[in-house]
Parts: sequence; structure tokens; C-alpha cells
Amino acid sequence: MTIFVFVGSLLALMALGMPVAFALIGCGLSMMFYLGVTDPQIVIQNMWDGANSFPLLAVPFFMLAGEFMNAGGMTRRIINMAMSWVGHIRGGLGYVAVVAAVIMASLSGSAVADTAALAAVLVPMMRNAGYDVNRSCGLIACGGIIAPVIPPSIGMILYGVTGGVSITKLFIAGIVPGVMMGLAIMVAWRWSIQRDKVKGEPKRSMAERRTATRDSLWALVLPIVIVGGLKLGWFTPTEAAVIAAVYSLIVGLVVYREIKPSQLFHLFYRAAETTAVIMFLVSAAGVSAWLITTANIPQQLADLVEPLMGNKMLLTFALMMLVLLVGTALDFTPTVLIMTPVLMPVLKQAGIDPVYFGVLFIMNNAIGLVTPPVGTVLNVVCGIAKIPMSGAIKGVMPFMIAQTLVMLLLVVFPEIVMWPLRMMTR
Repeated sequence: MTIFVFVGSLLALMALGMPVAFALIGCGLSMMFYLGVTDPQIVIQNMWDGANSFPLLAVPFFMLAGEFMNAGGMTRRIINMAMSWVGHIRGGLGYVAVVAAVIMASLSGSAVADTAALAAVLVPMMRNAGYDVNRSCGLIACGGIIAPVIPPSIGMILYGVTGGVSITKLFIAGIVPGVMMGLAIMVAWRWSIQRDKVKGEPKRSMAERRTATRDSLWALVLPIVIVGGLKLGWFTPTEAAVIAAVYSLIVGLVVYREIKPSQLFHLFYRAAETTAVIMFLVSAAGVSAWLITTANIPQQLADLVEPLMGNKMLLTFALMMLVLLVGTALDFTPTVLIMTPVLMPVLKQAGIDPVYFGVLFIMNNAIGLVTPPVGTVLNVVCGIAKIPMSGAIKGVMPFMIAQTLVMLLLVVFPEIVMWPLRMMTR
């Protein structure tokens, strides 16, 4: 009955059009009433505790870094570098989109920001070259959702803080799965354009390639600094976020000189606006998380999946299907904040490594960003390309299926995730 009250009140409030953060608070109040807890201070106290976390300081700084990168020309130079190396191949603009998406994912960690930047530059070019616009938008959307998997990832920060899991280990463990997601949609792209007649881009000379690579070198150095610094223990993920923000600001202001001092207030404002939305969700989820624990919902879920407890692979598969279902109805951040406190005790009881599961969990939620009816990233690319959602859904299907197959492959072969982590943390 407790699970029904929790899920029913949350879905009912969202169905009424209430914003997710307020629906979480309302869901918490409903559970308090059901459990006979009447102290209103619990709500305020847990909202405060939910956001009062040092690692969460990484969120605003990574958001700020993303704003500086886009405004400072780092994104455009990455696309130009990818264009110089793979743009001439048949279907080259699609490969450019994927290569640029993987590199940008290692810089910002925001799927929406990366998708918007890629779509704004590449959709007009792909349209003019004769590519199917719906398919092109689907590819760019699936390229954008690699951002939450490859470090630095805001989603992994939220999962790590909520579940008490090492963010550094999550960052390192996400590298190989993120690259696999990119390779999978490259394969799907090659298969899907076999019969298309598209114009190829002119092949660049080696001198032009070297120039484009040298021009983007400042952007390419940043992920090496972040991952290397985390591995060597030079700084924490929060400190890495500060380094990323300061680095991208200096590059944009001093090196590329594309950020003007007059733009700074606007960039800070946009980063603060996005951060406020995320942090309010985190605060609201703190209320639900406390009541989830109080009502013993994780144990009730563990009782439901008791027949699978002896088989980690089957249990992981079942939980992935549950998360995939939830991800079609909820956005990325609420899903992470709501499901993590519910699933974490089940993982510990079943002996599943929370770092391994966290990578799959974040990947699953990232795929949810391109699944209807919510599909936040799909909405972004539709708005930029000015195409209907129905067309984007049709175009995204082969790439979404490819990335889902990668996730299922990692369920069957967990060593693909864990072996690189063990190698890099020795």
C-alpha cells in the first residue's frame, strides 16, 4: 500500500500539471499523512539537507563551464576538427556529429546543452547536403545523450551524492560505455544511409587537418586534465568542476577572444537559472528520499524481486527494464533522484556493485531523454530543426535501439565496465 501511495500521489500530481519538484514535495506530504507523521519541519529540514552537499557544488560549475565553452568557440572548433578528419567519408556529417558529441561530452556533461550546440551547427548543413532531416536529428539527439555517461557527468554527480557512491569511480567507469554508445550509433548511421544519395564534403588536406586540430587543442586538453587529475588524486570532482569553469573562461576570454566582458553577466545568469532548477529538484527529492526510507519502500521492492536475488544478471536486467519504463514518463534528473534511494538498498542486498549499476542506470536514464512522451533532448532538437515530434521519433529509433543494445550488452558482460575502472584505479 505504501508503494501505491508513493507512486499514485506522484503521478496524480504530475498529471494535474504540477511541476515535478512541487509534485515531489506533494508526494512527500501525502506519505507523511499516510504514515501519521505530522511535523511540517520535516519537509524544510530534508529540503535543506538534500541540497546541503559539497559535491553538489560541481553542478553549477559544470553548467557554467558549458556556457563558457559554447560562447567561447570551443564547441565550434571541435566540430570543425571532426569535419576535417571524417567529413569527406560517405555520410560524413553524421560521423562528424558523433565524434563531436563524444568530445563535447567529455567537456560539459549536459545532454541538452551539447545537443543544442550540435543541432544549431549541423542540422542546416545536413539538410543542405540532402540528408534525411528526421534521421539526422535522431542521430544528433542520440549523440547528445552520451554527455551524461562520459565524465564529467552531472547525472553521475547526482547519483553519487544521493546513493553515497564514489563520483570519481563513476566518472572513470563511464568512459568505455560512453565511447561504446558513440560507436553503436555510428554503426546504425552507416546502415541507415546505405540507400541515401547525399553530397559529400570535400576532403581536407593534411595541413588543414593539422590546423583544425591545433585550433581545437585547448578544448581537447581539458578532459585529459579532468580525468588525469581525478585518477591521480590531485583534485575532487567538485574541484574539477571549478577548474573546468575557470579554464574554459580563460580560453574564451584570452585565447580565442570570443567571450566579451559584456557577455559574462548573461552567461552567469543562464548557468544560475539552470542550476536553480536542478537544485530545487534535489531539495524536493530530499523529502521523498527520507520518507522512502521511513516507509521501508526499498525493502518492499526487495521482497517483490526476491525470486531474482540469487541471479545478479537477471536482477540487473529487471531493474533496467523498470528504470527504462520510468524514464519514459519522467525526465532525467527526477528519475535519478527518485529511483536511487529506492534501488540502492536492493543493490547492496543483492551484492551488485553500485558503481557498475550506476553507469548502467545513468545510461538508461540518458536513453530516456530521447524516448517519448517526455524526450527532453528530442524536444530540443525538434525546436532547433523545426520538425514535428513524430518525425524525430521515427528518425531516432535505429540509434536509440543501438544504444539500448549496448546497455543490455553491459548487463551480460559487466567486466566491460569494471575492468577499465580496476586498471585506472590501481
